[in-house]
Amino acid sequence: MSDTRIRLLREEDWDEVVALEERAYTASGLSEGEEALRSRHRASPSTCFVLEHAGGFGGYLLALPYPLFRCPDLSLAEGGTVREDREGSNLHLHDLVIAERARGRGLARRMQRHLEETGWSARYRTLSLVAVHGSQRMWTLLGYRTRPEIGLPASYGAEAVYMAKPVERAVTDPAPGRPAQVADAEGAPRAIGCAGLPAGSARD
Repeated sequence: MSDTRIRLLREEDWDEVVALEERAYTASGLSEGEEALRSRHRASPSTCFVLEHAGGFGGYLLALPYPLFRCPDLSLAEGGTVREDREGSNLHLHDLVIAERARGRGLARRMQRHLEETGWSARYRTLSLVAVHGSQRMWTLLGYRTRPEIGLPASYGAEAVYMAKPVERAVTDPAPGRPAQVADAEGAPRAIGCAGLPAGSARD
């Protein structure tokens, strides 16, 4: 995919990030608003990414260090920054949304793999997220396991599920012409951040 790349999120990306987040989550009551989104980024700019696809905005991923078996409350902004020393800690995939025009190409899987590579390099031990929009099966295919005993903030709704996995070295892409096993979701983690992936997203 020479027309696709993943880079760090920048200030000029916010209008498109906020608009895509609203399209993915407003109908289900999971949209958290620009200030909360920005606060996740301020907490850990080095683990928040934008997908560029075919010369335009293709999606975003927000992740931040968070204690294992806990997750951000969608109704609250983060209160501060995280320490640089994260060895042995958990990296929480809070939100992953692929833009409508870029779905169906395995790009959600590619962004998740990029996050895992980042976590491996930074010596995180685990990744976590909150699956929403019925996205548990997709995350299971990516190695996450459900933890139904973990209570979640009410802002995620009754159907959200906490999931986690060990950080592993990322595997290479499928061979050219071979379809990826995991399809893009519309708004899947949000604690996968902490949300779920409907047709193209995730919320940790």
